[in-house]
Amino acid sequence: MLRSMYAGVSGLNAHQQMMDVTGNNISNVNTIGFKSSRVTFKEMLSQTIQGASAPQANRAGTNPQQVGLGVGVGSIDSDMSSGNLQSTGKTSDVAIQGDGFFVLRDGNNQVYSRAGNLNFDENGRLYSSSTGMLVQGWMADANGDYGDFNAQNIDDITLKQEINAQETDKVKYGKNLDAGAMNSGSLTNVVKSK
Repeated sequence: MLRSMYAGVSGLNAHQQMMDVTGNNISNVNTIGFKSSRVTFKEMLSQTIQGASAPQANRAGTNPQQVGLGVGVGSIDSDMSSGNLQSTGKTSDVAIQGDGFFVLRDGNNQVYSRAGNLNFDENGRLYSSSTGMLVQGWMADANGDYGDFNAQNIDDITLKQEINAQETDKVKYGKNLDAGAMNSGSLTNVVKSK
């Protein structure tokens, strides 16, 4: 009787851990970059009451008689597959489709994340909105070359702060003008579109 009680209690404990993991998955359903987990169960022990017997001349053999002594949690695994991509309407938000992580810098330490809710700080550096850590990467030079992709030349991703002014020299207008309007201006170099 006591053995069956222990087996039942072990099942309840394992089930409680599975419900904890499921509850955590549900509570983080809207967490950016969250990876859900799953629980795998395993049999704990079996007690052999009677051993197996070999076949004899006029009789077949018998299997061992074993009583299971409960269940345990074998593993809790993270599901690292990509989720559904959704548009946020914010140009600094990004997503990773497939394998990979964002490299974030916390002082001298590097950490990894799949959360792509990013912003720019007052210095133009890209940072994670969730943690405040700076996003690391490789910046292209003026020719569009990145150089070597290695850990030694990874740096903060920085947005160029200034855009040089350029005068407007052409205007393309594709609307109809009101025929009854008073024309006080003149047009030069009018090119009709085909």
